[in-house]
Amino acid sequence: MAPSRQFFVGGNFKMNGTIDSIKSIISHLNDAKFDSNTEVVIAPPALYLLLAREHLRQGIEVAAQNVFDKPNGAFTGEISVAQLKDSNITWTLLGHSERRVILQESDQFVADKTKAALDGGVGVILCCGETLDQREANKTIDVVQAQLKAVADKVTDWSKIVVAYEPVWAIGTGKVASTEQAQEVHAAIRKFLKSAVSEEAAERTRIIYGGSVSEKNCRELAKAGDIDGFLVGGASLKPAFVEIINAKQ
Repeated sequence: MAPSRQFFVGGNFKMNGTIDSIKSIISHLNDAKFDSNTEVVIAPPALYLLLAREHLRQGIEVAAQNVFDKPNGAFTGEISVAQLKDSNITWTLLGHSERRVILQESDQFVADKTKAALDGGVGVILCCGETLDQREANKTIDVVQAQLKAVADKVTDWSKIVVAYEPVWAIGTGKVASTEQAQEVHAAIRKFLKSAVSEEAAERTRIIYGGSVSEKNCRELAKAGDIDGFLVGGASLKPAFVEIINAKQ
């Protein structure tokens, strides 16, 4: 019998929001009735991390969208793990495809940042996923395993990592991986964790799906055995985010 993995829903606001709109989203979340078995984390732009933490009720955590791999120093424009900890920001996203593609972040760099975050006591929502070209060339599993192997080479304790599988072709496009497509990759990720990290890591690590998740498709996706939650983009800015959080109810 597989251990029960706590359902995990993250909201990635990306580069969206103002003081007023983020306060309004938070007020809606604070008043909403959540499935008590679901862990909820939101990731506003860096400028609003403290605002979010100050206004959110207890029980909802805040994530940065990125963090740097050096403790401090002459790194203009970057934020350190220690600064997140100091601000009571308990999670960070890392390796999001927008950063891998637009900012050319390598698997290696993402792995270095993941290790730095974990070493500093910040949980990591580690994103992986293939482009449409890679899927059509049947390279999905190879690509995702290479992205995760870079981290597995540096990190043995995966208890504070949530893996987010986000097929790049499904992010913000309205195209969603079918439940079968998503489950197939999630199962392959679990199999990889078993061989590259440990059986315990494979059983306990939450593997969540991202890529045009909405209130319309979340319940169907949530039924799959290896889908342990969602990383939600655009829909996390809307009231429907609560329906996605409650997808297991």
